[in-house]
Amino acid sequence: MQGKRTERLGGRIQQEISEIILLKVKDPRLGFVTVTGVKMSSDLRYATVYVTVLGADEDADESLTCLESASKFIRHELGGRLHVKHVPELRFHIDEAALRGRRVDSILRDMKGPENGDDLPEDS
Repeated sequence: MQGKRTERLGGRIQQEISEIILLKVKDPRLGFVTVTGVKMSSDLRYATVYVTVLGADEDADESLTCLESASKFIRHELGGRLHVKHVPELRFHIDEAALRGRRVDSILRDMKGPENGDDLPEDS
């Protein structure tokens, strides 16, 4: 279980990385990326950054490669925004939970029919 400080720092890093990716990373390989979460190590030296990418699996792989190559730049930008002794090393991963959620949503939509599931919500 993470402590309050690690959760707070993870949330702040999530916000800052989202902004850095949106405004500062200018790589054409980078697709539409959303930072869905950050998990900090207990010593605050490593941050696992979970992202989702809009598009096909190939787009996600290319965007992940782009983020990994830009990780030093993003870390440098974080250093100017966070007031911590050590800026954590960044590790980017595709958020599998979001992918599973989309699959479940798709299955529910496929099951929806006139006799069962009329009250299921449409696209959210």
